[in-house]
Amino acid sequence: MSDTIYPPESIYNLIPREEEKHVKPPRYMSKFREQVKLEKEVDKAPSKTMGPAKVDVPSPQKYLLKHSKEPKLPEKKSFKYEDDELHSKPPIPTRTDRPLMGLYTNKNFIKTNAVENIMAVPKKPQPAYAYNKKGDKELLENSGLVPKYIKKKDYGQTPEYLLQRREEVKKAQEEYDNYVKERMREGAMKQLSDNERHNILQALKKNWDDLHHQYQGLSVVTDTAPKKYRKERLEQEMKQLEKDIELIKRHKTIYIANN
Repeated sequence: MSDTIYPPESIYNLIPREEEKHVKPPRYMSKFREQVKLEKEVDKAPSKTMGPAKVDVPSPQKYLLKHSKEPKLPEKKSFKYEDDELHSKPPIPTRTDRPLMGLYTNKNFIKTNAVENIMAVPKKPQPAYAYNKKGDKELLENSGLVPKYIKKKDYGQTPEYLLQRREEVKKAQEEYDNYVKERMREGAMKQLSDNERHNILQALKKNWDDLHHQYQGLSVVTDTAPKKYRKERLEQEMKQLEKDIELIKRHKTIYIANN
């Protein structure tokens, strides 16, 4: 028996039917089509990416010479000091130069030189010192062995910036003292007496001793979280007490709010 399944026969299947044609919808046209075309034409430029279609060829007479592209150094000039003309000696006379003739003087150069040498004050040698056994010398003035600085007018005097700083510190201290006196007059602050300061200091030290005794009794091995937390807490509290003790020791006068 065949497994093919045929549709049931019907006389309506013999009636010819019109073939349905699928009508495509009209193609989508953007309303900005003309604007885009215009912008594209405006942005275009000839030879924008590929360069000009024809490039001017260099002339054969202007060919590339050797070393023509190397950097050229400026022209060499002879070095000359600015004051060379003032200190330089006059040039040597040439063979063609003629000396001045007919100049005479009645000055006795021998006698004049003798008188100048007799009346001249002898030059004092510059003080120097020998810095080795061979006798090599250097000037004594720049050696640091001459007491030049103690002969200055302002030697041993306090510099002006230190005096100004002292005045500023003194003024700030006076302003602070006036502020404290005003607050104490209003009753907002009071000064700790020596007895109260001593009692507070002893109490802080006793608290530190108690915490230190507890810290010494801790287990050597901190293998659990509670042991570790307790050790860290004791160390933090001891450090804070040490800061407070140092603060009270450093300041002799302490003011507190009068609540």
